[in-house]
Amino acid sequence: MKKLLFICIFGLSSLLSACGSSVASSPAVGAVEGYVNAIVANDADKLSALSCADWESDALIELDSLQAVTSTLEGFACQETGTDGELTLVECTGKMILSYNGENQELDLSTRTYQVVEQSGDWLICGVQ
Repeated sequence: MKKLLFICIFGLSSLLSACGSSVASSPAVGAVEGYVNAIVANDADKLSALSCADWESDALIELDSLQAVTSTLEGFACQETGTDGELTLVECTGKMILSYNGENQELDLSTRTYQVVEQSGDWLICGVQ
């Protein structure tokens, strides 16, 4: 009887823990999160690695435009919102706080939709809408 009770409790707890676990982030979301974090970290190599060939120069121009500021993220989270042909669309929430000479400016991250594509097993940013 104790053995049956133990098995039932173990099974129920396994079931409940599976229900409570969060859904894993998609590879497209991970690429966008890495891309935005690379901008904040001023990491040109990582930004290039997360950009498709057609978007890489635009990504580096964006990074260049933020050279004089210190960036941080606030309330940053992303999720897939759909597809457009072969592109996966990812939208984010939160803000990028840009600090220059003691003054902060907020960049609303929800105003962009990132276009992500899988190429040779890698998920890469290929533009924004």
